[in-house]
Amino acid sequence: MLSADSIMSIGLHDLPPSVLAFAASDATGGDGLQSDVLTLASMGCHPLSVLAAVIVRDTRGVEEVLALDSEAVAAQARALLEDIPVRAFKLGMVGSVENVAAIAEILSDYPDLPLVVAPSLGFVDGDESSGEDLLAGIAELVLPQTTVLVASRDEVLQLAAVAPDPERFAASEGEDEEDDAELFGEEDEGGGGGELADADLSVEDAINHLLALGVRYILLTGTSEPGPQVVNVLVNSDGPVRTDAWDRLPERFLGAGSTLAAALAAALAHGMEVPEAAREAQEFTWQALSAAYRPGMGLALPDRLFWARPEDEAAAEAKGDD
Repeated sequence: MLSADSIMSIGLHDLPPSVLAFAASDATGGDGLQSDVLTLASMGCHPLSVLAAVIVRDTRGVEEVLALDSEAVAAQARALLEDIPVRAFKLGMVGSVENVAAIAEILSDYPDLPLVVAPSLGFVDGDESSGEDLLAGIAELVLPQTTVLVASRDEVLQLAAVAPDPERFAASEGEDEEDDAELFGEEDEGGGGGELADADLSVEDAINHLLALGVRYILLTGTSEPGPQVVNVLVNSDGPVRTDAWDRLPERFLGAGSTLAAALAAALAHGMEVPEAAREAQEFTWQALSAAYRPGMGLALPDRLFWARPEDEAAAEAKGDD
């Protein structure tokens, strides 16, 4: 057994990289913080988690999202960051625009660390006004700090439709350098005329709009597009960086997007460059989805510990599914 002295003598280079995830709790274990913790640990990272909301749901659907107070969210994060060195951040569903603002302010203190954002926009469709506020808050406060945005085509269009004009945003940022309170305030519902109308947007326009805000890369997922393969494209301001095609699996999954984003954050925490990390994360996610199981009466859950299962057990389950 290791003594206290020997534990303290272990250098940081001997420890798994820590990744801090901001997300909601999903009691099914399929999505949210539970998904992040499983994925990060399976990818060889130490998962740190900040609870921002509670999702009341089962594997069939969501009943309610209960956001925590933003001060409680910030306090969790500050306590962790004052104690444990972090190598990357991952942001998912955080429940309210107040939480978005609080988290964005914290992230601004760590501009050199990679941030992966998977906003889980399906959770905001129920309340149109609060949903638009939440989207606008993410677009204005979080995306300018984002290393990789993981999003479908529909999500890219939704974010770009409420995002501020990049030139107006840059100008206001310069004017307000000494006033963080204004920078991290709520997004005006009207948008001041800087937003784009949905009808005016193509996917290419939307991507360029978000990249102009400061997003370094967008991993555009093809899960919602028809075809025998899922085609994911990593793009930056120079255009497509890599394209990966995966055989489409027959199941419908809960937590596929959060698994992909957390795996990407883990790969970046291990020191991979973004294109390599994107491929590694997709490979992990496809394996987890291939080994998915259905514990309830609804969606299948990715098996983030697929590599730990006995091969004969996995083969037997796969045969049974046939």
